[in-house]
Amino acid sequence: MKSIEELIEVKRDGGTHTPEELQRLISAFVTGEMPDYQMAAWLMAAFIRGMDSAETAALTEAMARSGRMVDLSSIPGVKVDKHSTGGVGDTTTLVLAPLVASCGVPVAKMSGRGLGFTGGTLDKLESIPGFSVTLEPGAFLSQVRDIGVAVIGQSPDVDPADKKMYALRDVTATVPSMPLIVGSIISKKVAGGADAVVLDVKVGSGAFMKTEADARALAAELVRVGELLGRTVVAVLTDMDQPLGRAVGNALEVREAIATLGGVGPDDLTELCLVLGGKMLVLGGVAENERAARDLLLDAIASGRALNTFRAWVAAQGGNPAVADDPELLPLGEHTRVVHAERDGWISGFDAEGVGRAAMVLGAGRARKEDAIDAGAGLEIDVKIGDRVAPGDALGTLYTSDAALLDDGEARLRDAVRIGDEEPEAPPLFLEV
Repeated sequence: MKSIEELIEVKRDGGTHTPEELQRLISAFVTGEMPDYQMAAWLMAAFIRGMDSAETAALTEAMARSGRMVDLSSIPGVKVDKHSTGGVGDTTTLVLAPLVASCGVPVAKMSGRGLGFTGGTLDKLESIPGFSVTLEPGAFLSQVRDIGVAVIGQSPDVDPADKKMYALRDVTATVPSMPLIVGSIISKKVAGGADAVVLDVKVGSGAFMKTEADARALAAELVRVGELLGRTVVAVLTDMDQPLGRAVGNALEVREAIATLGGVGPDDLTELCLVLGGKMLVLGGVAENERAARDLLLDAIASGRALNTFRAWVAAQGGNPAVADDPELLPLGEHTRVVHAERDGWISGFDAEGVGRAAMVLGAGRARKEDAIDAGAGLEIDVKIGDRVAPGDALGTLYTSDAALLDDGEARLRDAVRIGDEEPEAPPLFLEV
């Protein structure tokens, strides 16, 4: 058996690990036999030297099996999960979970918190008064069986390798590694018990992958590794060169999700949820094709079933279901400011990450893990690429609990919204499947 030092040498020198070596590496790290400084050295070696698909699959499986494997077999049907690589105003889980569940595909999902310029799904859900993202394993399964949906925080004993490795990657400049990204995403889905996964791979200025080429490579590897581990995986490449929907912030995005479930949400968010949801229904076996799936989803919205499932979901996890009928029950920053255009022209583009950072400085995101989230902070964008504006037209509205933050938020939003003299072509929402 190779020592930890010898395993580091294998990758440092450009060698290929066996599945047994990767299992040994992950096990040693999780148990503490392998200290952080040795894992940091291996991560950098893997970052520089890379890993082939077989290695990535073996790494992913070792990570998934580093802790408790969630067993969803007691829940009838195909369990389909959805994962987004993250973006600005990425509200899709709040819509998709109850929408897909209302059509008969169970959604048993573990999500995370946000770090950086947007809050995570858990932060958004916790902006609903009383909502708890913690459930015991038995209660989690029972809730999915009873109402079709539950979304909770990732249990500490599920995929502990990923948590420890990501904490190191975050401080050792090894986050942008294709094999390590794939391992992190797919290992959580395998450990979480999903039978199939729909991946929303974001591309653009507000996404982790800035170019289509990088996003395509990531999507292809995610699908390949997922299938090597026995899961059905579909990846959709979607635009993130401008914010999705109009709301950026935790309670603001819950409001927008409620509107979308009620049939009056933004066109782009609605369309994305219909496409992703359609793929989930097909994978879940309740629709023969995506056209039939779309009809089911539209009927769930029009009939009120989707919003009823949202109410039941919120109530089951301790939240106030009345927010579905009165979104004013959700927190909203008491200090507001409308940011107006200072010239005429066309909205030619966004620094979408800059929009997210504007929301972050208002209190909607975290710079450090220990930072508190202001649930009512954020902003609403009033324009999209291709819109015509004149001086005085609203670009967006800022919300915060601290009036002293408004100036910085406004400056960042102005920097992030680009106004040009020529009408641009609006970017497509979907780039590739």
